[in-house]
Amino acid sequence: MSAIDLAPSLTVNSYTLVHISLRFFALIFIAVCAISTSSAAQKHTKGKHRTKAQAPAPGPLYSTRPEVMQWANELAQRRNLDPEWVRNAIGQARLVPAIQRASTPPAVGTPKNWGVYRSRFIDPIRIKAGVQFWQDNRETLARAERETGVPAQIIVGIIGVETIYGQQTGNYRVIDALSTLAFDFPSAHPRAANRAKFFLSELEAYLSLTARTSTDPLALKGSYAGAMGLPQFMPSSWTKYAVDFDGDSRVDLFHSAADVIGSVANYFVAFKWQPGLATHYPVQFDVARLDRATLLAPDIVPTFTAQDMQDKGVLLDAPAANHAGKLALVELQNGAQAPLYIAGTDNFYAITRYNWSSYYALAVIELGQEVAAALAVTPGVTK
Repeated sequence: MSAIDLAPSLTVNSYTLVHISLRFFALIFIAVCAISTSSAAQKHTKGKHRTKAQAPAPGPLYSTRPEVMQWANELAQRRNLDPEWVRNAIGQARLVPAIQRASTPPAVGTPKNWGVYRSRFIDPIRIKAGVQFWQDNRETLARAERETGVPAQIIVGIIGVETIYGQQTGNYRVIDALSTLAFDFPSAHPRAANRAKFFLSELEAYLSLTARTSTDPLALKGSYAGAMGLPQFMPSSWTKYAVDFDGDSRVDLFHSAADVIGSVANYFVAFKWQPGLATHYPVQFDVARLDRATLLAPDIVPTFTAQDMQDKGVLLDAPAANHAGKLALVELQNGAQAPLYIAGTDNFYAITRYNWSSYYALAVIELGQEVAAALAVTPGVTK
């Protein structure tokens, strides 16, 4: 059928022609007015208003940096990867100033505040989402706890703190995040050289991972630090600790709750989680005998026996007083208020291997406890 055949048939007479003509001229008049109005609007929005609406210019491509392209060549040779593929991936990465800003440490002297930190991660939204996640994955959480000894509530706490159970997995391209922090880590950071070296190794791990799994390295998104999926694994952690827990012959930390649960549990197994061991104990002080400086010197590394701590002025109730392993006196500052102190065990230290922060570890523990309480589940046991 021709294009003409698609048009509806019309009966044309003089009245119709006049009517069409009038409508035609009316449409021209409206169009002219619209163009005039649009022109005037453009003139009015020039300057400040127009600039304000413009999106920020993207950062430069790393393909313009000869030293970066040389690193890409060396990586391809070192990892036996296709040089053109590596150069294309690195070359299309962009420096992202927002990532640099997010990685810049707070000003020296900025007080830490456990109460404020806790409120960011333990709130009704996360607790409600945690209850739903636990209900949806009850059997898988029970299996992970049974096979690894890692309590379901710790696994649930990790995923909740990291991404609110998949609601916030990050909007930065992983290739941009890792490249920015590998090649342009903020020099203001006190450990800038070491951090840049770390992210360079993560970029290498990321490209190796995506090459091995036939994944487009430009497609994946994550945090400003390049962490991926519901558990926010860095590329090296994905390679070392991620497991196929749902049995479909692939590891998917973006969409498979089973793989996420199994991988988080496996991570803690790798960092020597001890089944049945408490994460921490409450403490009190005998101020007259307290050797706070010595007790805080090792930071969060378990160093002292229960007797050592008591000899240095820490008052421990049972079962802390009977704890067989080492303990650490952990201080969590509370701004202008008195700090919170706890005695951290090897399991508390294991949680800090996920994120090297005592504040983070306690938030994970307490979120898991809150979700378990909301489910009326005994802590550490999945019913």
